[in-house]
Amino acid sequence: MGVVTEPATRKRPSRARWVRRALFGAVLVAGLVVGGTAARVWQVARSDDQRPADVVVVLGAAQYNGKPSEVLEARLVHAQRLYARGVAKTIVTVGGAREGDAYSEAEAGKRWLLGTTTRTGDAKEPLPSDRVVALTTGSDTLGSIRAVAEEAKLQGWNSAVIVSDPWHSLRSRTMAQDFGLTAWSSPTRRGPIVQTRETQINYIVRETGALLYYRLTHAPANDHTVVG
Repeated sequence: MGVVTEPATRKRPSRARWVRRALFGAVLVAGLVVGGTAARVWQVARSDDQRPADVVVVLGAAQYNGKPSEVLEARLVHAQRLYARGVAKTIVTVGGAREGDAYSEAEAGKRWLLGTTTRTGDAKEPLPSDRVVALTTGSDTLGSIRAVAEEAKLQGWNSAVIVSDPWHSLRSRTMAQDFGLTAWSSPTRRGPIVQTRETQINYIVRETGALLYYRLTHAPANDHTVVG
């Protein structure tokens, strides 16, 4: 008769192996989340939704003694074109002022739209004063969008087309929707932020991190709206 042998017992994975598997899984999931968010930032940056809305919102950027920076002026030119196409009957400029500034970003934007400050050759005819609303509170994107949402409740606005730079579109639109606005994005395609591939990659990385931080905390990622 053959010798009966006991079946070999399968060794259980060691604790260290379980830890390694868990870490690998966590890294994989994190990579998929970050990669998916970056792809979404890029996708929305390439879209331009100009459907009719109650207002066009111009997010703030740097201004110099009431004169918009190149970044802000590019946004204002685009917003004015949307107004001329009948996308909305009102343009809302947003953004506060830094310490020592004579004007806020919102005021600088309104002055430009009304033709009371220097305008480039791309500018169309100045807008009537009752077609521009300046909201001078907000030192970051979240604060500015919150100010728009609060004003929307007072004015009866329900929808908005947000004008910013392409890479900023998804985060600003997400914030507006979280505040109850029906929001779309129509980014500007000009200005220093969209001129070089290196700059574009840097902003996609930045916005991916900022959007993930916002989704986790519903707090701003310390990103002052002044850019450039």
